[in-house]
Amino acid sequence: MQVFRDGLFEGKVAFFTGGTSGIGLGIAERFAALGATVVLVGRKQEKMEAAVSEIRSRGQKADGHAVDVRDYAAMEGALGRTRETHGEIDILFCAAAGNFPAPVLGMSANGFKAVVDIDLLGTFNTCRAAYQYLRKPGASVISISANHAHVAYPLQAHVCAAKAGVDLLTKVLAMEWGPNGIRCNCITPGPIDGTEGMSRLAPTEESRQKVIQSVPLRRMGTKEDIANLAVFLCSDAASYISGAIYQCDGGQSLSGPRIVG
Repeated sequence: MQVFRDGLFEGKVAFFTGGTSGIGLGIAERFAALGATVVLVGRKQEKMEAAVSEIRSRGQKADGHAVDVRDYAAMEGALGRTRETHGEIDILFCAAAGNFPAPVLGMSANGFKAVVDIDLLGTFNTCRAAYQYLRKPGASVISISANHAHVAYPLQAHVCAAKAGVDLLTKVLAMEWGPNGIRCNCITPGPIDGTEGMSRLAPTEESRQKVIQSVPLRRMGTKEDIANLAVFLCSDAASYISGAIYQCDGGQSLSGPRIVG
């Protein structure tokens, strides 16, 4: 379904961490279709090249870098190369994330740290390193959060802690960077079909149906649902929105925590 006009982001540069799969790639594909030059970042070279090639095969503009968001110097290098090649960055997406279900007593310190480092430290690294290359005024920064930031989920202590940090980091950035014309917002997806995260958290048809029943709209979301919200937040229609946490979860968070599996 066509919701936004063609060429909406023509001439814009959009940089995506977590952009080689899942929600991040789904959003990047939509922005490329709307005219943006998208730059995809992921840890695996092969995966990144495949995603870039697929977008280019449609006659759209894409580039990429194989970088770990936990490595600040590497992130700074990828962002600097993007600025040199494509110009100032108009749109910055922080979508890199990690997850696995485990109780606190069944989780190692390294396991907890790994998720916090990817989700929270990775978001900080990306935003901090990108600041010098962002268009000022006019840039839009979007971080992908989760309902875990404000609803306690059993088996998800690491994600709850990391995403709560992402939400508050976003609000601080909105306050500090707002005077320079940079808007910072969060998108909080619910259960999104066809993502690696859902395949891990709901690996069976029974657990999948439990998830669907936990959503008032009685369906899982799609990558298109999240992309539609992302397009709105990065468009001129949202030019006075900053520091906001937007839930796109079919109302799931209204019913409290759910145990999946």
